[in-house]
Amino acid sequence: MNRDDVHILEQTTRYKGFFRIDHYRLRHRLFNGCWSDPITRELFERGHAAAVLPYDPIRDEVLLIEQFRIGALDAPGGPWLLEIVAGIVESSETSEGVVKRESVEEAGCEITDLIPLYEYLVSPGGMTERIALFCGHVDTTLAGGIYGIQDEGEDIKVHVVALNTALQYLESGKINSASAIIALQWLALNREQVRAQWVT
Repeated sequence: MNRDDVHILEQTTRYKGFFRIDHYRLRHRLFNGCWSDPITRELFERGHAAAVLPYDPIRDEVLLIEQFRIGALDAPGGPWLLEIVAGIVESSETSEGVVKRESVEEAGCEITDLIPLYEYLVSPGGMTERIALFCGHVDTTLAGGIYGIQDEGEDIKVHVVALNTALQYLESGKINSASAIIALQWLALNREQVRAQWVT
């Protein structure tokens, strides 16, 4: 089935600020070929994002960032999360451009090469957001410190850790951000190929 199998009966915007919430009344094609009864849904329009796991193949280290997240306010580990670099894709930007720019802004590091990993839907039951995910080549020799754009309320701490340590964080639940989980699992499976590609 495809987009033609959805009939929008009504669409209204309920909230518009930095993000937007739309209210839909719709019907969609059922697997038996009939049409569903009308249903209502709220849809959170957040925009799309890009994220990158910065990796130093020579030192076998990854760069993680830590920052406050309101959505994790009541999470078991608290609202300061270990994540990877990410940012919203503006209309004039590419996903690759976003992760290169955000790597400088959020972590003070320069991405010299990118491997595209996946593009995935974050929470399609109620959001439109898609994330384009990458692994990025960096030099972690001098990495570390506190970064972020002050006018945007960013206060971001950079952590450089051995990949094996990051994988231990993953196993223990210390890392619980989806993009970081996906990227680290990918790198664990592809470490040797990445190092062979990037170490000359």
